[in-house]
Amino acid sequence: MKIHDLITDTAALTALCDRMASADFVAVDTEFMRESTYWPLLCLVQISDGKEAAAIDPLADGIDLTPLLDLLTDNEDVLKIFHAGGQDVEIIYNLTGKTPHPIFDTQIAMMAISQSEQIGYSNLVETWLNFSVDKGARFTDWSRRPLTDRQLEYAIGDVTHLAEIFPRMLDRLMETGRGEWLNVEMEKLADPEHYRNDPDEQWRRIRAQGRKPDVLGRLKALAAWREIEAQDKDIPRGRIMRDETLADIAAHPPRQQGDLAKVRGLSNGWKDNDIGKRLMDVLSAAAPLPADEMPERKRGTPLGKEGALVADLLKLLLKIRSREIDVASRLIARSDDLENLAAGARKGLPLLEGWRYEQFGRDALDLVEGKMAFAVKDGRITMTRVDDRPVPTV
Repeated sequence: MKIHDLITDTAALTALCDRMASADFVAVDTEFMRESTYWPLLCLVQISDGKEAAAIDPLADGIDLTPLLDLLTDNEDVLKIFHAGGQDVEIIYNLTGKTPHPIFDTQIAMMAISQSEQIGYSNLVETWLNFSVDKGARFTDWSRRPLTDRQLEYAIGDVTHLAEIFPRMLDRLMETGRGEWLNVEMEKLADPEHYRNDPDEQWRRIRAQGRKPDVLGRLKALAAWREIEAQDKDIPRGRIMRDETLADIAAHPPRQQGDLAKVRGLSNGWKDNDIGKRLMDVLSAAAPLPADEMPERKRGTPLGKEGALVADLLKLLLKIRSREIDVASRLIARSDDLENLAAGARKGLPLLEGWRYEQFGRDALDLVEGKMAFAVKDGRITMTRVDDRPVPTV
């Protein structure tokens, strides 16, 4: 495989992307910094089509990334390969408003052909290529220039290894016939809505006590305000205010700005500074949350002690079936779906649809409806239907 020198100009980047535009796939990775900023700072992009590979410097003077971004987001003939690519896709979305498509994530794919829940890149390489990756450059400062030879060698390896692993992984998926299982998962990864940052929706990620419309209305207004403040200042939202503090203010709003000095998590300066004034303005303007925006209640009924035991049995069944078919349990079903099933929910559960139903959901449903039981025979757990028809053992 030909490894190019670091690309720092638009002409070289355009030539590379023109050649790769007819490739079957490109493996992509990024290096970025986001510890002290709201927006991730893109420091390096690596790409390989299995024949050639290059690192591109987004911080180089005058470089235009448009040819690369067009290749990733507009060329539907080239499959884009990532490993644990959520943050990489987020960066591309922030730059373009679009996501790479079609897309393939090797971490997700590993869940369909093994019991690896969230395999790391180093373990992936060791599993498929049988050698260890030098992690020494992983946590270096990627924004500092010039980049060292060790940094570039590490970065290029991320995509050259992926380009070598992907065809082997694809062959394995074809052998198992599980490629179609991943289609929905990959489409989720590429869904632009997953990366759209709407300040008015940020309150949903904050844990709040109760369902009072006035409290949730203040929570929504404060979360949106904090998000915009963080974006404008380009600092992490937690540097403005932590989630716990925000939720506490929403539940127990101060009567006047001077009371902000008494709020745990805020400095004394909030009692008379501009940001404290803006916070108080937001609180005074906040309206109760409309009924059509209220968060959904948990499906089913409260579990209770017996329901919790049923959920535990479902988790045991999931563990058994995961081991039996050599698929990561996380890909088959999530804990909250099992708890909802135990609580009586029957609609809207992924485990009761498609391949998940065939591989696990049918038996899970039979278990909660009393049509299946566990037994131990010769030291092994067996699943037996109530009508005594045998089912596979583990």
